[in-house]
Amino acid sequence: MTVINDSTGAELAESFLQGVVNEPMRAATKLLGAHSDGFWLRRFAGDHALAAAAGHALIDHSGRYPTVDWEGVGLLLKSPGWSGDASRSQVAVVEFAASLVNRCPVQLGQVSGAVDDAEFQLLLRALEEATYGDAR
Repeated sequence: MTVINDSTGAELAESFLQGVVNEPMRAATKLLGAHSDGFWLRRFAGDHALAAAAGHALIDHSGRYPTVDWEGVGLLLKSPGWSGDASRSQVAVVEFAASLVNRCPVQLGQVSGAVDDAEFQLLLRALEEATYGDAR
């Protein structure tokens, strides 16, 4: 069972990666765990209003381990007003993560203008991991 409140963002991401072999999905999930101590992973797991806005679960509990349901995330990002009170950088990061798994087109100029240097480095690391895996 995933413990949401007592886990760091990285630990939370790891709990959603058990059995996931798809490199872009791994990279996107790790990105969300690393950004703002797992802000979006926590919201996906506990904010029922987001799942309702998507009309789809954001965490898939159907398998042996829970995973981020990227189809649901893609649907969420197409929902009007989905971001609520999230900051511009938080929105940019989740959209970038979803783009790694082909669930959201992004304008890189808008993303890079919305994030700070540390967040930009997280995005670059995620892009590299999605492309080449963890081996680099």
